[in-house]
Amino acid sequence: MPKTRSQKAESLKSLEANFKDMKSVIFVRQDGLNAVDTMGLRRTLREAGVGFVVVKKTLVQKALKSAGLSADEVGTFAGTVSAAFGMTDELTPAKVLNEFAKTHESVRFLGGIVSGAFMNAEQALAFAKLPGKKELMAMFVSVVSSPLRGFVGVLQGNLRGLVYALKAIQEKKPV
Repeated sequence: MPKTRSQKAESLKSLEANFKDMKSVIFVRQDGLNAVDTMGLRRTLREAGVGFVVVKKTLVQKALKSAGLSADEVGTFAGTVSAAFGMTDELTPAKVLNEFAKTHESVRFLGGIVSGAFMNAEQALAFAKLPGKKELMAMFVSVVSSPLRGFVGVLQGNLRGLVYALKAIQEKKPV
């Protein structure tokens, strides 16, 4: 049953609000998923704090234009468009969709928007493979602490050498 004009207007308002509040959005095509898999995808995204909606491309274009974002690329998408909105984290929607797409071939990346910049499908997939914030912070701490650990090791080596030299002198001298 087709949507009424008021239902479309309500969907448009909801999309506009999502595009204004989002940190990122990833567009995917999910044709071929059965109802159980679709519900599983929605549940997984909801648990991760990601909003998900299946919507017509024309509504996406109108919502993007009203949010002040470029909508030209959306017109090139083929088939039904689904949008996963990251409201708290930029990377979460892409990571969750990428994990789901590994087990479901019918989920394909179409593109995305991060910080107002549009990404094509290849860039969105590469974005999904980036490490998360926690992993990046752990890498940063490791990079910063590695030279410090080396410096401490060098200092300990000098002290150890001094102790061995003093011990050798003590053993040579009679008490």
